[in-house]
Amino acid sequence: MTAWFDLHDGWKLTAVPHEGALSGPAAEVGEVGATVPGCVHTDLLDHGLIADPYLDDNEDRLGWIGRTDWRYTRSLAAEVRALGGADRGAPNAERVDLVCEGLDTVATVRVGGREAGRTANMHRSYRFDVTDALAAGEADPSLEVELASPYRYAEANRERMGALPAAYDEPYQYIRKMACNFGWDWGPTVVTSGIWRPIRLHAWSTARLASVRPLVSVSADGSLGRVGVRVEVERTGPGRDTDLTLTASVAGAEATAVVAAGETEAALELVVAEPDLWWPRGHGGQPLYGLGVELSADGEVLDGWERRIGFRNVAVRSEPDADGSAFAVRVNGRDILVRGANWIPDDAFPHRIGRDRYRERIEQARDAGMNLLRVWGGGIYESEDFYELCSERGVLVWQDFLFACAAYPEDEPLASEVEAEAREAVARLAPHPSLAVWCGNNENIWGHEDWGWKEELDGRAWGAGYYLDVLPRAVSELDPTRPYWAGSPYSEAEGVHPNEPSHGTMHLWDVWNELDYTVYRERRPRFAAEFGYQAPPTYATLRGSVSDDPLTPTSPGVMHHQKAIDGNGKLARGLAAHFGDREWGFEDWHYLTQVNQARALTLGIEHFRATWPYCTGTVMWQLNDCWPVTSWAAVDGQGRYKPLWYALRRVYADRVATVQPAPGGGLQVVLGNDTGQEWVAEVAVARRDTVTGDELSASAHPVRVAPRGALRIPVPPEVARAGAAGREVLTVDGAGERAWWFFSRDLDLDYRKPEFEVETRVDGSDLRVNVQARVLLRDLVLNVDRLDPGVSADSALVTLLPGESHTFTVLGGAALDPGAVTAPPVLKCVNDALMNPG
Repeated sequence: MTAWFDLHDGWKLTAVPHEGALSGPAAEVGEVGATVPGCVHTDLLDHGLIADPYLDDNEDRLGWIGRTDWRYTRSLAAEVRALGGADRGAPNAERVDLVCEGLDTVATVRVGGREAGRTANMHRSYRFDVTDALAAGEADPSLEVELASPYRYAEANRERMGALPAAYDEPYQYIRKMACNFGWDWGPTVVTSGIWRPIRLHAWSTARLASVRPLVSVSADGSLGRVGVRVEVERTGPGRDTDLTLTASVAGAEATAVVAAGETEAALELVVAEPDLWWPRGHGGQPLYGLGVELSADGEVLDGWERRIGFRNVAVRSEPDADGSAFAVRVNGRDILVRGANWIPDDAFPHRIGRDRYRERIEQARDAGMNLLRVWGGGIYESEDFYELCSERGVLVWQDFLFACAAYPEDEPLASEVEAEAREAVARLAPHPSLAVWCGNNENIWGHEDWGWKEELDGRAWGAGYYLDVLPRAVSELDPTRPYWAGSPYSEAEGVHPNEPSHGTMHLWDVWNELDYTVYRERRPRFAAEFGYQAPPTYATLRGSVSDDPLTPTSPGVMHHQKAIDGNGKLARGLAAHFGDREWGFEDWHYLTQVNQARALTLGIEHFRATWPYCTGTVMWQLNDCWPVTSWAAVDGQGRYKPLWYALRRVYADRVATVQPAPGGGLQVVLGNDTGQEWVAEVAVARRDTVTGDELSASAHPVRVAPRGALRIPVPPEVARAGAAGREVLTVDGAGERAWWFFSRDLDLDYRKPEFEVETRVDGSDLRVNVQARVLLRDLVLNVDRLDPGVSADSALVTLLPGESHTFTVLGGAALDPGAVTAPPVLKCVNDALMNPG
């Protein structure tokens, strides 16, 4: 027989004394019902025993949870009856395993009072043989999962191994657990324990499929698809002497192999003629083929495995050239202009992220024009849903191994855990065509070089053995169809600084931390893997998580939801550089910081994209948040769009026009065509008076931009040179969405008080808002979440010259008060803030 039993109901949770009696809040918990998959924090929250850690500063009073031992218990009586153990003295199956897909983190597992196994890694699954425990004759055996304090375990390892440098004063590198559980510059400190992924019993006989790894490749001409299916089987004692048959099939191709008695591994080869190739979005379709593997003996099916695969080749092109060395993600022999974002866990309690939520975020990325998400190394290996949805929607995945911003010990027991974790992750994710790059770590090689670690380490191991040996070996042995990159940032060339712009991948954090964002134009990375700029979340998200009255830029709750070092100071300096050094009231501060974030990323991405193919990609920091917070995200912790998202939709469009400084002086229009068709257009460049809207000088340029190409058009001097910088602007029309070039900072521009005519009309469930400008209106935003957190506008950051108009669609906004929609602070532009600061 083979049968699965979900063990997700009937759990109880209690705090467990480690030494002596329980004290403090832990002593008040008692026994409560537990949700599995779940964690202690959310169970206590469900029972009203703690306040929501996402609200105000509640997080600060919950540190005791991560310093307490916890026990989950449930009865296995129903499962024993189903297995026949209570009546017959033994289960019907030859073997019964307890399968734990995710235990967080340091666990002792007992069945019927017997220890079944121990765990010490949140990022691994575990399988324990509990046949004897269930056959012991007990009609109602208990299942216990006892979880030791993560802090105590990590701190004990730190004491024994010696302190190593890290970005934060938390012991996150001494335990194989989601690093950002211990807090980050955008995340709360909520050190969790729990059964965070499914837990089940698996009853089976003779043999089972222990691992299936499809190694997919395509011939150089695309005419043949190959699937090398690597299978490992596990046998029961009685099954050792049985010949097994493996059958694999995909797209009409089938292969069979015999696993002779005593053997546990086999390889099958499938060849598919003329497969439809899988491509990232914008380059082709995403056809997925069902791959099935069946294990049988004597004509009886013992086990099966099914996944969807895609036929494509992936590689990283990194050869030296005249400028240094490249980093280009290559699919089916084509370099991909990467338009991407970094991805962090979408919730500090990741068991709450289901398929629907993954779908929403991935669609938000795709709708913004993105074709790659980088799963950052301080988080988790996401669930199958994430990678499946990325594959369906043509979003490439760059997957970090889980090391971030610290020197990591290479001692036992962590070293063995790292290798086992890596090998499981590579094998588990092998079927997904979206997975394109494995990366060894986030910023650790850079940290070793630049952050003073060498002196502190004094020759001790710091993780290089993982990044340069253990991890690449796991990838090359288990999935040689995918490239491995040692870290990010990283320069592959020997002796080259890891964050050298002309080599490999680069992180650009001096802009946010120290410099004005216009400095992006002075940088020339080959691949910008991290860069970003902060802003607060939408008003509804911030107001929903902070009870400050009044709400100010520095009120206690707002400051608690700002985790970056001197984050508000950096926001203020950014505002001063462009809008003037003054005390901003909350409404203007909230709006202008969001505008500044959008402008910073727009400027950086436009500049980097304009250097294609020298720079082959941008992966902005970051797409999403894990809670309500002031951060670098484009989509805030409640899934709402910040103005940045709308800006990304423009600069990540398939075709884009930008205005850039020209080498040697002057201006140029750069057209980027990331499509497979030639772009034919008539480009009109005009210098205009911002007060009247009149055209002062103009030029016309018929253009043809090659597929996947870029074209640079010099702007004639008489058009590019402003006569009165404070009241002139350059516009580019005829090449998609209008491109703008302002000759002065906002604080030097001749803004007028906002004057416009506005009309609203209900259209089904939506509200249409038409704004016709009488003066230049810059960066119009409809902050309709202030009126109804459930509605949103279809556009933002709209700039209009006098006489021009734009219609916003408020999705789901039919019931809104038109007067409130069309008045500040809902309808707001830069003119409002600069003409009426407050």
